[in-house]
Amino acid sequence: MLSDFPRILTLLRKEKKISQKKAAEDLGVQQALLSHYENGKRECGLEFLLKAAEYYNVTTDYLLGKSPVSNGAVISNENISDAEELQKARNLSPEELSAAFAKKLVNNSVDVIYSLLAKTKNGMLMDKVQDIFSCAVYRTFRLIYKTNPSNDKNLFKIPEETADQLTTAAENVSIAKAELALSGAAVRPPSISRPELEKEYGKSASVLLNMVMNCEKKLEKL
Repeated sequence: MLSDFPRILTLLRKEKKISQKKAAEDLGVQQALLSHYENGKRECGLEFLLKAAEYYNVTTDYLLGKSPVSNGAVISNENISDAEELQKARNLSPEELSAAFAKKLVNNSVDVIYSLLAKTKNGMLMDKVQDIFSCAVYRTFRLIYKTNPSNDKNLFKIPEETADQLTTAAENVSIAKAELALSGAAVRPPSISRPELEKEYGKSASVLLNMVMNCEKKLEKL
């Protein structure tokens, strides 16, 4: 059984707002056994996996951590693009198509993030998040710019050898100030759960959750 299963099984029960005892009764197992499943101390069988997927109205792929969304969808260019975009894609090279797809993923994710950010109604938090994104854009642009040695380095005021360190420092300061903004009395934290995200943002939520899942996979390998 994949290591994501205990975490997701627990998350689904809490999303459903039911006790472990109630879930165990509904799923036809002892509470102690369900507790072992949720804590990763024991692996369940196929019968329980299928029963849990049906009970929580999700796919087994979601339960096993293979998909970030309840319906088990796999994110592709076809399911996040409209007909006009797909028509244009036919004339793109594989590299251009890959870039267009990656751009779509980022755009969809950023749309959800800024929508959630607006719900906080916290100006300082919005400013600091914008600073974080700006640093990421700056760092990425400089990385691409340097791939061609003939590109004039005078485009940038800050020398390359210090820019990366300064950008990292600026990001860390912005993150710290964003955390400070979150602790303010005026902040209105948005309610965020996987079902709420899927309901309100549809495909864009799927894209964001997919990027979160892929990032965590990379982080686990570090």
